[in-house]
Amino acid sequence: MAEGLRDSFYFSFISCFNYGVMQKKIIINLLLCFWTITATTAQTNAADRNIVFFIADDQSPTLGCYGDQAAVSPNVDALAKDGTMFRNAFATTASCSASRSVVMSGLHNHANGQYGHTHNFHKFNSFPNVVALSLPRVLGNAGYRTARIGKYHVAPEEVFYFETVLKGADARKPTQMANACEEFIKASSDQPFFLYFGTSDPHRSGGIDQTSKRDLKPNLFGNPRQDTLGEDSPETIFDPATLPVPAFLSDTPETREELAMYYQSCARVDRGLGRLVEILKDAGVYDKTLIVVTSDHGMAFAGGKTTVFEAGLKVPFVVRDPYQQNRGIESSALISHVDITPSLVDFAGQLNPETNGPKNWVNPDKFWKQQGRYVNENRGPKKGMKSWHGKSWLGILGDTDPDHQDSIFASHTFHEIQMYYPMRVLRDRKYKLIWNIAYKLDYPFAADLWKASSWQAQFQKGLDASYGNKTVGQYIQRPQFELYDMQSDPDEAYNLAEKEEFAEVLQLYKDKLKDRQKLLNDPWIMKWDYE
Repeated sequence: MAEGLRDSFYFSFISCFNYGVMQKKIIINLLLCFWTITATTAQTNAADRNIVFFIADDQSPTLGCYGDQAAVSPNVDALAKDGTMFRNAFATTASCSASRSVVMSGLHNHANGQYGHTHNFHKFNSFPNVVALSLPRVLGNAGYRTARIGKYHVAPEEVFYFETVLKGADARKPTQMANACEEFIKASSDQPFFLYFGTSDPHRSGGIDQTSKRDLKPNLFGNPRQDTLGEDSPETIFDPATLPVPAFLSDTPETREELAMYYQSCARVDRGLGRLVEILKDAGVYDKTLIVVTSDHGMAFAGGKTTVFEAGLKVPFVVRDPYQQNRGIESSALISHVDITPSLVDFAGQLNPETNGPKNWVNPDKFWKQQGRYVNENRGPKKGMKSWHGKSWLGILGDTDPDHQDSIFASHTFHEIQMYYPMRVLRDRKYKLIWNIAYKLDYPFAADLWKASSWQAQFQKGLDASYGNKTVGQYIQRPQFELYDMQSDPDEAYNLAEKEEFAEVLQLYKDKLKDRQKLLNDPWIMKWDYE
């Protein structure tokens, strides 16, 4: 169509010129129209229904759109005003690799096999059979151009395969990452694209801030040292005294210094998102692209990351669907990371409603035989590889209080290989049950959380010292069951599991948890009888 309009303008220009009826101004205007249409031809021909999945690392809903007045997050706030913000979005596990394997498979960890970290000696991999439901594989099979940039942290690559791996950018520099995506986004193609954009911010990194005057110094959270910043630095510096301290943390100088570093790193993530949106608009595909912004799990503080408390599982979740009429929606729906893969596949028009799996399902047996690998190895579950555990939220994006999931299931088994501590969770709008399966063990810490000044400042005072709304001892030594009233006690301060008046409620939620484990074929269900 664009070529036809361009030719029409060209013919009109020549005709008018030959008959001498054009004034100079008309000629200039026609030339401008001609060149504008020529320049935008590639843009107007861009494929519809592109997908950008933007995932931060260790970020809680500490954003302006979630009511955090200290946060500097204008770009995700703008998306929220033009899309849907989910107030009750949850990771299924608060550990990096394990969470990302759920995001990209639509299966809980006990089904996809990636129970913990994949790097170095940890070496957890997803089962080869997950190739049948892997998000990049399914979208690639559906004709999408697929690319990833930044933090990946899942394995094996044959299962979570992207045809393009974008390099030349530091995952601690999200704006640089966005620039590295420009060529892929603007490529002339009639294929839609799927871009997986994973920052390493605001994960702890970079050592400690030696400029701190305290004995226990804060982690840098990937930030450059403040004494190295020039006047033109884009970094946003936060005053520790002005920051809100979440209820699960102790309000100490050490905590506030670390929160200032965390917020600075989060602001850098937002700038990267802003640059990515600029590129999408410049390419003419912003209004043809679904954008999802979330995090793998909550912030990297003891009581958050690696736990199944709200501070570990609750995540930001903003979706801008260019084809959704209702905008600026704040949704109360309970959604989970396990819903992501079926939702994105649904947007691509490739969700089979009868199986809750891909329309063009690929048999993993045939796939691996064709590859000539894994034929005689444990390739994981054979049952359940046609259906995702999650449920598409695409149809509820314009609704403030829709029916979706009545409860969410979460789990944890490992973070680092040394940290075996299985937990299972059933949470609905009223109650949350945590089953600490290995409750006889002390709760194991991720190395970076153990060293954190915010934790050590309280731990060094002894087991009776306060830590947020618990004591240090209560944090380390967990009860077998924890039951919380999420309406009256959203900060999980009061465990109702040992109170006689809640015995019936406790039993009801134990039964609900068992039923969910049975439905999901969770092998840890045996621990109800053998522990």
